[in-house]
Amino acid sequence: MVSSVLCRCVASPPTDAAAAASSSASSPASVGDPCGGTVCGGPDHRLRLWSLFQTLDVNRDGGLCVNDLAVGLRRLGLHRTEGELRKIVQAGDKDLDGQLDFEEFVHYLQDHEKKLRLVFKSLDKKNDGRIDAQEIMQSLRDLGVKISEQQAEKILKSMDKNGTMTIDWNEWRDYHLLHPVENIPEIILYWKHSTIFDVGENLTVPDEFTVEERQTGMWWRHLVAGGGAGAVSRTCTAPLDRLKVLMQVHASRSNNMCIIGGFTQMIREGGAKSLWRGNGINVLKIAPESAIKFMAYEQMKRLVGSDQETLRIHERLVAGSLAGAIAQSSIYPMEVLKTRMALRKTGQYSGMLDCARRILAKEGVAAFYKGYIPNMLGIIPYAGIDLAVYETLKNTWLQRYAVNSADPGVFVLLACGTISSTCGQLASYPLALVRTRMQAQASIEGAPEVTMSSLFKQILRTEGAFGLYRGLAPNFMKVIPAVSISYVVYENLKITLGVQSR
Repeated sequence: MVSSVLCRCVASPPTDAAAAASSSASSPASVGDPCGGTVCGGPDHRLRLWSLFQTLDVNRDGGLCVNDLAVGLRRLGLHRTEGELRKIVQAGDKDLDGQLDFEEFVHYLQDHEKKLRLVFKSLDKKNDGRIDAQEIMQSLRDLGVKISEQQAEKILKSMDKNGTMTIDWNEWRDYHLLHPVENIPEIILYWKHSTIFDVGENLTVPDEFTVEERQTGMWWRHLVAGGGAGAVSRTCTAPLDRLKVLMQVHASRSNNMCIIGGFTQMIREGGAKSLWRGNGINVLKIAPESAIKFMAYEQMKRLVGSDQETLRIHERLVAGSLAGAIAQSSIYPMEVLKTRMALRKTGQYSGMLDCARRILAKEGVAAFYKGYIPNMLGIIPYAGIDLAVYETLKNTWLQRYAVNSADPGVFVLLACGTISSTCGQLASYPLALVRTRMQAQASIEGAPEVTMSSLFKQILRTEGAFGLYRGLAPNFMKVIPAVSISYVVYENLKITLGVQSR
């Protein structure tokens, strides 16, 4: 096992001078204990790592490739999937030659061991140097993952070598050091509600970043990749988005607009190019909205009093809702412009700036905030239901299907995110429809201003409850293609920008 060649923090290092001398003759020189004894336990740590390296280097070429690790670890009684081994090599391969030399191997193990010690300390609630089932359950419960006592004990048994039903530091390290995927903290990383997808209006961007991602500048690359994915996704689904706006504003009992009829009407009025009206401003607002939301989220995390890297569920709901409200308030005039540009007729405006200038001249600054109240009110049910459904689906999957790994796979993550986002949209859709109609309203001199409550009453009186869901069909039709396109583009942009997968 790995423990036979790794040092023990609580044990004395071997004193076989002859063996050490023999090993040092054919191995890198011992440079002493790199951690001062706090991690490894003695000055022979580098020799021990060299011994492990030689054990794993089955073809004796001085480098560890995926095949070397597979065969070497199997000889030590450890079985890893090809994907897990590839992840180890990618994490430590600094010169990108597809394998780990000794220095890269040592650097990977030291970095990984430091991270494991931090996680161990965070799980050790009693500070007694051991982790029991209750501590595992409590730690995961704090982060929104509920597991039963039987599941916690199952996790313990997989690491517990001496049958005490507790895990000390050495047992924890030996199990996880060359096991990058199936560990407890990655349950949280897999299930963090920051999957990249765009349903056309509410772009989901990464909102929680690790300390390492902040220090290395990976956070802005995530944001750029997410913004680029949203731009491509919105452009591809823009015809459905414009049809939704037209149906929200113009469809009624007397004007029953269907999907095919709506597309035909748009093409007849302005040609195929008119299907993308309003898309320019919809794409343009991604950058400021994402940046403001990210900065506001960081401030809201401090405001809710959390110094943890991963927020609890209720903290995430509060921080996310407030950050969304701040971002929406900042770019709301662009939302009004998007609606007006989508509804414009051929030749009505020469462009976005012309549209903004005419609205300002005719209706004043207040016109740029029409529908602001229903828009803000819609954030609360959307965020709450989106998060609640996601957490429910997540915990259901973990309870029923998480047998050998916490990794749900891309399809499950996207499915959970899409379903939860769709449920959130469904709950807040009446408010979104009222907002769009208020945004579309052109002020007429002497005419009374339409309020949110009066518009609700008018729709219910003239069209019934169904009238509050006009345009829902094209809105849901664009969800699956939008999510698929944004995810694929995001993953490819991450590779282009050199972003490591979480």
